Amino acid sequence: MKVTVVGGGKMGLPLACVFASRGAEVTVCDVDSAKVASINAGVCPFEEPGVDELLAEGVKKGVLKATTDTASAIAQSEVVVVIVPVMLSDAREADLTIIDQVAEIASRSLKPGSMISFETTLPVGGTRRLGGIIDKGGLRAGVDYDLVFSPERVKSLYVLAHLFKNPKIVGGITPASAARAEEFYSKYLGAPVINVGSLEAAELVKLAGMIYRDVNIALANELALFAERMGLDFEPIRAAANTDGESNLLLPGIGVGGHCTPVYPYFLINEARTRGIPVELAELARKINVSQPRKVLDKIGNVKGKKCIVLGVSFRPQVKESAYSPAFTLVTELNQRGAEVTVHDPLYTDEEIRKLGLEPGEIEGNEIIVLNTAHDAYRDLDFARLAKAGLRCVVDGRNLWDPDEVSKHGISYVGVGRVPRW
Repeated sequence: MKVTVVGGGKMGLPLACVFASRGAEVTVCDVDSAKVASINAGVCPFEEPGVDELLAEGVKKGVLKATTDTASAIAQSEVVVVIVPVMLSDAREADLTIIDQVAEIASRSLKPGSMISFETTLPVGGTRRLGGIIDKGGLRAGVDYDLVFSPERVKSLYVLAHLFKNPKIVGGITPASAARAEEFYSKYLGAPVINVGSLEAAELVKLAGMIYRDVNIALANELALFAERMGLDFEPIRAAANTDGESNLLLPGIGVGGHCTPVYPYFLINEARTRGIPVELAELARKINVSQPRKVLDKIGNVKGKKCIVLGVSFRPQVKESAYSPAFTLVTELNQRGAEVTVHDPLYTDEEIRKLGLEPGEIEGNEIIVLNTAHDAYRDLDFARLAKAGLRCVVDGRNLWDPDEVSKHGISYVGVGRVPRW
């Protein structure tokens, strides 16, 4: 089985490695020539547990290679899997530029009898639209080739574990296309496969999961604020509520970041608006979570002229990814309020932080610390020393620290759903 995976990033490359390990002959396509060279050398270009070994083995056996020539790879393949970025435009619309380019290439390269599976999360109806682009090349989806949607359902640092454990969702433009996808993923991925029938059903599976998460976090943020105003610490309440087998409240926090939760709800919200379908809860959840960084900062009052540092650029602990991180909103808000703001993250160099448009700084010597990311490196800060160096307030955006341990050094403590210690 000759398979092309278009997109050699943190989601695409592990998938390609698994296909190769299960007997496929795989070509990874990417526009980044340095990444392609690294893959061909058998060296994983990023950190993801277990992928480096699978990659080295696949390259050594000659069943895995990479190229920048996407058209040629597609033309030689029986199955094409597309997993390239679709993010948000400034207007919070799905930016389909890259994936449309891939569909255009496929329209000129896809051979009759092949299958193309889109794994990038898309608005409902997005795969059928891409099929329309491919069809301009003369082949007809569902007749001359199989068009499939199968959303990725993994996350950084856990990609291989999730690939093997999480059921693979598939849907096709025809029942035969969906059945072919089910057979392919069963054999070359080895995970359980759930065939939901249509392209649109498979697309909605992914969006529904993301919106559930966004709504859940928004609910946790509201309950945390209520508890805080009532003089209650929310965390033991949340934990107790989750013991009845009916509740699964997620953690409140200073904001939601990442490639998924802050992005994909808009795919459904925008489509619903176009069609006149009310999705008020999804819209409200986005509004609550977008405003969360500002609401948390409101608790500390006037920061004008004060030295402040935001801890963590990453949107998730121990992961060097900054997409839609609340850190950017926090820095903007603090700057607008007149604070002198710097940023620290143990995973980034000062140069990398500057390239993100932020100013790097040292933890010691600030009056205010705002925790954005619960990196392990921040777990055991010396608050006694920091207090002597001028620290007066801690905004614990991830409830990482013991409030009493912080406040005993004369530092004001503000958390999320925790009673402040002044």
